[in-house]
Amino acid sequence: MKHGRGLGKVYLVGAGPGDPKLITVRGLEAIERADAVVYDRLANPKLLRHAKPGADKIFVGKLPDKHMIKQEEISRLLVDLALQGKTVTRLKGGDPSVFGRVGEEAELLAEHGIEFEIVPGITSAIAVPAYAGIPVTHRDFTSSFSVVTGHEYPNKTYSNVNWENLANASGTIVFLMGVANIGTICGELMAHGRDPDTPGAVIRMGTWMEQRTVVGTLATLPTLVKEAGLQSPAIIIVGDVVKLREKLAWFEKRPLFGKRVLVTRAREQASELVRLIEERGGEAVEFPVIRIRRPERAETVRAVDEALRRLEEYDWILFTSANGVEYTFERMRELRVDVRQMYRAKIAAVGPKTQEALAARGLIADLVPNAGFQAESLLELLQSFVTPGERVLLPKGDLARPVLADGLRRFGAHVTEADVYENVPSLDGGEEALAMLRAGAVQAVAFTSSSTVTNLLEALRRLGEPDPVGLLNGVGLYVIGPVTAKTAAEAGLRVTASADEATIESLVEAMAR
Repeated sequence: MKHGRGLGKVYLVGAGPGDPKLITVRGLEAIERADAVVYDRLANPKLLRHAKPGADKIFVGKLPDKHMIKQEEISRLLVDLALQGKTVTRLKGGDPSVFGRVGEEAELLAEHGIEFEIVPGITSAIAVPAYAGIPVTHRDFTSSFSVVTGHEYPNKTYSNVNWENLANASGTIVFLMGVANIGTICGELMAHGRDPDTPGAVIRMGTWMEQRTVVGTLATLPTLVKEAGLQSPAIIIVGDVVKLREKLAWFEKRPLFGKRVLVTRAREQASELVRLIEERGGEAVEFPVIRIRRPERAETVRAVDEALRRLEEYDWILFTSANGVEYTFERMRELRVDVRQMYRAKIAAVGPKTQEALAARGLIADLVPNAGFQAESLLELLQSFVTPGERVLLPKGDLARPVLADGLRRFGAHVTEADVYENVPSLDGGEEALAMLRAGAVQAVAFTSSSTVTNLLEALRRLGEPDPVGLLNGVGLYVIGPVTAKTAAEAGLRVTASADEATIESLVEAMAR
């Protein structure tokens, strides 16, 4: 998008401390509208998913003392992109104005007459201690804090850090980018009068799943950090507020903290599962091994259309998934079939999620099982209600098991099956997922259906994994119910736990136990 005189605009955005949900609304808007996103290593790559299709994603990450791209080159890149008329989002970890060198980038943009906007971010200096249970201020301890760089520019001949003032001030001190110099930092504070017994903590990868915290004193922290092997990125916090961690630590106590869970569900359905995993402290890695779509074969489409045009003939309409509801109503709209044609039919739903999907469309299910939430439980319930000769419509997916249809026919019902959607294998995100599995970076896999089991194994084979069963048996395997468990066992997989009920909530609870 071009701005004045054909120039682009540059957004200098703070991405927050790591947790992708901690970015500001304005920051997210800047990512969504960008033609090019220029990002560093401390910006969570998940944020790039919000970039529009076709946007350039340019990595300019820098390691301490190992700059892949010099700062001057990054600043020049922003200018060059803007001169091409592009909207550019420069994505930086934390807040760009706190040791983020945003001033240097903004200066060069201003010199070239390029419009820019600085979008503040949540600084790691406050957020990371908070995620470790350490507020930087507390009325019982201190009403002030200092934020200090722990890694000054190497060519400087003097230090801007006033160690004497820092050591003798009563407030909390937060050092950013200082873990490699922790011995010097603690030594300088003690040499200038700070009590060696002053509490301190080092927090690595704060707000990320890999967060680790070491607590000690100025005298002991350097040794403790070395023994723990903590490396950058990490912050150091010094002060009596560190004492509060024992009482206030919360992030690491969530039941799925430290677990990275591979989600195999179709992307269209995965959002709720991802949300629940993240709420409980885990990290979801999406590898949707199936994709849901409307049927494409002409004969299947004809059969669906014929069934939906005869809604007034059915005594029962049975929905066995939220997908079945969605695709049924989508096709009804296209065919201009009025929902009032269902007036004769009683409606049953296999479980609460399907019931909710119906309610969202103004339909209240007449029958819903109290437990189980699978075809077997719905069939058992229907046995007391369906009478011989009644006509039943069963909108379903192409891979649905025949349990329900066969059982209803045994009851004497006339069953019309309509495959309103199809399950198609997918490899989207597969290479990343396979690499993480091989590296031991995945701790659990969530299977939400039998098809996700078979499709994941097949996808791993297609991606070149010679032993997918052995690879998966090296992590926790969690299934949504007994049918999925049976499929997994038949494939040679060792199931860690099965959900008590066939719901996403119950599956996540099984992982958290």
